[in-house]
Amino acid sequence: MVAKLENNTPNDRLSPVFDVVAMAASAEGLNALSQVLSALSADFPASIVVVQHLSPRYPSVIAEILDRRTPLSVKQAEEGGKLSPGKVFIAPPDYHLLVNSDGSLSLSQSAKVHFVRPAAEVLFESVVESYKDRAIAVVLTGGDGDGSRGVQAIKKMGGKVIAQDKATSKVWGMPAAAIATDCVDWVLPLDKIGLAITSLAVYGQLEGALP
Repeated sequence: MVAKLENNTPNDRLSPVFDVVAMAASAEGLNALSQVLSALSADFPASIVVVQHLSPRYPSVIAEILDRRTPLSVKQAEEGGKLSPGKVFIAPPDYHLLVNSDGSLSLSQSAKVHFVRPAAEVLFESVVESYKDRAIAVVLTGGDGDGSRGVQAIKKMGGKVIAQDKATSKVWGMPAAAIATDCVDWVLPLDKIGLAITSLAVYGQLEGALP
């Protein structure tokens, strides 16, 4: 069990340069998400929303697993939930996850995108519509092109995009499709992504932050 700081007040946290980090993963995504989120500190200043492609036939325990592996609080997203710094919200099985401009969360069973629901495209596009240039997208291991349209929208509005590199991706499809858009700012090995997200959220830049 990872110790968590439950009583952070707004004064305990830095004001983030980016308000929200949207992450997407598919095949072998649990291990990738675990490694990224475990590298973040309990006082991480931005909110995090996650799409992991899941089977709609079974309840998901991914939030509970990740909650044990990171100092951050991780929970499955619920309709009407509110973003909060240092908290991670996971899309539930068979529901798209959307972020609204007031920081509230919505769930939708609208049509599948890339044959999946939840889909990264839906999450990324809602995040950029609500947060414009204060959003970061992260595309991790996975076997299809989900997220490639969404990263284009984020980049167009001035947000930042990170993709996992080929060497550390168990399945290369999703990062490869994102990189092919020419909208990815950094292609990084898995063990550097958590540090990169922290540097961007806190300082607004990555140059000089990675060893």
